[in-house]
Amino acid sequence: MSTTGREVLRRSIAGQRRSVTLASLLTAGHQGGEALVPVVIGVIIDQAVAGASVLTLVLWLAVLGVLFAALSTSYRHGARFAERAGERAGHELRLDIARRVLHPGGGAEAGNLAGELVSIGTSDAKRVGQVNQVLPFGAAALAGLLVTAIALLTRSLPLGLLVLLGTPPMLYLAHLIGKPLERRSEAEQERSAFASGVATDLVAGLRVLKGIGAERAAIDRYRRTSQDSLRATLRAARAQAWHNGALLALTGIFIAVVALVGGNLAAAGQISVGDLVAAVGLAQYLITPFSIFSWVNGELAQGRASAGRIADVLNAPSSVGAGEAELPVPASGHVRVDRLSRGALRDVEFEARPGELLGVVATDAAAATDLLDCLGRAADPADGKVFVDSVDLSTVDPSRVREVVLVAAHDADLFAGTIVENVGNGPFADEALTAAAVDEVASALPDGVSTSVTERGRSLSGGQRQRVALARALAVDAPVLVLHDPTTAVDTVTEARIAAGLAQLRRGRTTILVTTSPALLSATDRVVLLDGGRIVEQGSHAELAVRADYQAAVLA
Repeated sequence: MSTTGREVLRRSIAGQRRSVTLASLLTAGHQGGEALVPVVIGVIIDQAVAGASVLTLVLWLAVLGVLFAALSTSYRHGARFAERAGERAGHELRLDIARRVLHPGGGAEAGNLAGELVSIGTSDAKRVGQVNQVLPFGAAALAGLLVTAIALLTRSLPLGLLVLLGTPPMLYLAHLIGKPLERRSEAEQERSAFASGVATDLVAGLRVLKGIGAERAAIDRYRRTSQDSLRATLRAARAQAWHNGALLALTGIFIAVVALVGGNLAAAGQISVGDLVAAVGLAQYLITPFSIFSWVNGELAQGRASAGRIADVLNAPSSVGAGEAELPVPASGHVRVDRLSRGALRDVEFEARPGELLGVVATDAAAATDLLDCLGRAADPADGKVFVDSVDLSTVDPSRVREVVLVAAHDADLFAGTIVENVGNGPFADEALTAAAVDEVASALPDGVSTSVTERGRSLSGGQRQRVALARALAVDAPVLVLHDPTTAVDTVTEARIAAGLAQLRRGRTTILVTTSPALLSATDRVVLLDGGRIVEQGSHAELAVRADYQAAVLA
């Protein structure tokens, strides 16, 4: 069932209803107290000043002091509850987005750059969360208007009716005025998120861009994207300014009408001087609730736009569906690919027997990627099947598939932390460090395997990062391990050592090496050659080395 932006907003508010309710009651007390201040001042003028009674003056000044203390306390605690509601709601939304992005079924990343998802999970989630923060103040502004209307009704029926009957049209006009801001805010967030996504991609691929001399093209692309984002931001800013100005003008006109009516009533002797002072004070006070309405309306407009973007991520269809079938425990690791077709693959058939170290040489990089996606069930084949221990993977839940079949991508990233934290504490962590030659990496670092690495492992060289990522995959001891070119940035001597260590550590467990490395392929039990999207030959590395197509892919 799909989720709309309205439902995202509603659930966000419902999840914080206790804090929002408490904040609304407390801030309503604050605004009600603010509205009572000019009323009390009017009473002081009528009863104490006009009557020249010192005792009455002191009494009402004490009442005024208590009123200020109460409204100040109410605001302080109400603002605290509102802030808590906003922060918690934003946090819950970030968790929802993270759960969807990290769901084993995938799909959330389709059509979105990584930076866009980050922007939705931060900026948009914050804007929707802020709705919980501003709603109590909207309720408080309504309470202030209600107190104002009652106070005016007790002094003059026309003044009270003017406020009561004039407020609903004002609120409706404020809603209409906020519509353009909502549309512009949505466009602003979309362009800003796209610009963030492009920037993230450019930073991640900076070394590659420098290597191929594409810095100028990258700069030009980001400049165009940034300018589009700037234009969208300026349009949203103009809409915000128009929104605030229009509401301010409406508020000013309304307050002027209230003050004019009150002045005429005082001049006609229908209300006292104290009532006139109270009426003028209340008219001036009306600036506060209407300013609050302006602020709340703007935040609601932006929150609705952001909620729609969050709903799009949460509604993104999964790349693969769920499944009810179960893989055997423990799994023997018998992999069979049966007439598999997807993308660049055409009727691919091969098997990896339990405990076998199988090499797969793909002359087409796209075919290798499609094969990896199907083996790890990141995507289901268009035709054919992948079996593990005679169970069709398309009938197994993807989270369960990945407990048995681990696909270690070529471009795996490291996390900020130490080397040993990146490798983890799997059953073969120590052996994995040696097999992947991470011990050599550690010997050159100041704190060995306890050396901290920066985000994505950028403080390490390309070969060092690959070895740590390989050790992380080996440490898991998965029944079926699929590795994609794990040593492309490693020198040949170290690569030969890794090949021997890999074969020894994975003995008795199924391993599929999708690679064109001669050193790794020479350590395999068998190699299948994938050319033109089809399996064209199988045999040992030595047997296939006489083929021209194999030589072109592996030995060239």
